[in-house]
Amino acid sequence: MNVDFIRQGGGGLTGLALRNDGILTKAALYAPLDGVNEKGLAVSVNMIQDSARIDQDTGKPDLTTTTAVRLLLDRAADVEEALELLAQYDLHGSMGMMIHFALADAGGRSVAVEYIDNEMTVTETPVVTNFYLTEGEKHGIGTSQSHDRYESLMERLEEKDTFTAEEMRDALESVSKKNFGEFESTEWSAVFDQENRDARYYHREDYTKYYFFAMP
Repeated sequence: MNVDFIRQGGGGLTGLALRNDGILTKAALYAPLDGVNEKGLAVSVNMIQDSARIDQDTGKPDLTTTTAVRLLLDRAADVEEALELLAQYDLHGSMGMMIHFALADAGGRSVAVEYIDNEMTVTETPVVTNFYLTEGEKHGIGTSQSHDRYESLMERLEEKDTFTAEEMRDALESVSKKNFGEFESTEWSAVFDQENRDARYYHREDYTKYYFFAMP
């Protein structure tokens, strides 16, 4: 997770409290932006450039973006279980941001989950960038570079359907923001091995080294 996101959301006394590293560490447990669990379910949040907000109001219990990720990683074993869980809640975008979820499981299923006009939609897809994939009036809304990144990754998948961790790193580097704008930068990249249950984290756009995490 990115602690800067927590700091941006904290104000007043809350903001002062979050300067304490101990409190920040505890808060981070409930504000993940991506991850993989022991069953091989991977979850990621991507932002969409859109003025719309996610504030569902159907009478179900409320859930925010980051607590949704925590819920899925804690309780879902695969995409189907993740979708069943999300359908039980009204989602509210953290910090007012428009987002969509990318979900993938160890069985090979991967989907994008989006929220449009108070409804949750699901699109089967191997790639998710930063534009709407749901068919209809919202389809394609997002940044132009997100379309370029999507097409680039889809072309790689047409060449082969299995990637090593290093090949996946190279794919992510090829669509990192440094390729599209002088002053833009990708915050982080992560490669999840859903079979071996480990992760490689690349900070900013330094793809020469990574932090390695493995489940016992």
